[in-house]
Amino acid sequence: MKAERVLMAHGSGGLMSQQLIDEVFKEAWKNEYLEAMLDGALIDLPAGRIAMSTDSFVITPLFFPGGDIGKLSICGTVNDLTVCGAKPLYLSVALIIEEGLPMADLRKIAASMAQTANQAGVKLVTGDTKVVEKGSADGIFINTTGIGIIPEGIDYRPQRIKAGDHIIITGTIGDHGLSILAQREGLRFSTPVTSDCAPLFAIGRELEQYQADVRCMRDPTRGGLATVLNEIADQSSLNIIVREKDIPVSPVVSGACDMLGMDPLYMANEGKMVIFVAPEKSTQIIKTLHTIPECQQATIIGELRKEPAGMVLIETELGAERILGTLEGEHVPRIC
Repeated sequence: MKAERVLMAHGSGGLMSQQLIDEVFKEAWKNEYLEAMLDGALIDLPAGRIAMSTDSFVITPLFFPGGDIGKLSICGTVNDLTVCGAKPLYLSVALIIEEGLPMADLRKIAASMAQTANQAGVKLVTGDTKVVEKGSADGIFINTTGIGIIPEGIDYRPQRIKAGDHIIITGTIGDHGLSILAQREGLRFSTPVTSDCAPLFAIGRELEQYQADVRCMRDPTRGGLATVLNEIADQSSLNIIVREKDIPVSPVVSGACDMLGMDPLYMANEGKMVIFVAPEKSTQIIKTLHTIPECQQATIIGELRKEPAGMVLIETELGAERILGTLEGEHVPRIC
């Protein structure tokens, strides 16, 4: 393919469209399901309940420290399936590409998607490509839809959470949000900040052994940790109390948020999980999480109480309690 940039003709459905599919996407994502080149994927599913999730990614910039829109699109859907209790198996990919996107960038994005999918053990089995006029799509937009199988005995609905359960966060918060903000605004810090973007399939795999002692999982992406906790408090009709001193925040994120007047509790994450577990198993579960590279800083940050129902409170480092509300408005725009 001679073109150095994506052209409108690459979305025409003709010869150039076929070249784009064959030489960029089929080459990067090759597997037996794509090879058939049907209008949909014919896939094999083991017995069990199916989880299905879809997400769209419109992040700017397309490339950032720790990842890119391609890696992010795979991680986002893999992680959504994982918090449903599913083992991710297959993904579909739909791309809306802006005319003029450098072909080299498109190849890097496709390769990044393939590498992340391979890491997570999922296959990219079907998709769609559209090209729109210059100025219409900010380079590229990606939608991924995934399906996975939920093993017998796994149920991560928030209604299963009980008063007394412990809350675990699997690592430092706010890294992704600050990484995107710094890249977009040209901010420089003495310690470089890197997105935590990662596929967290290993968490689901390792915690499967605990069955009912893992009540619920969520990934605190847009809106950050505070917003996810408020969603869970509302859905479980329980009260959540977290301790500020126990919530892990890297020094660079903490310092940057202080300087910029932002709160890491509302900063986006793309490689962390919030896990609600039975209190008698929380210490053991922490030890298991510490065997996973992405969860080395997993820690217990709080617990659930009956009253006041539906509210999230944070115990400050001074020992006082204050209400921790849901994010209102934009904190960092376009982070996924």
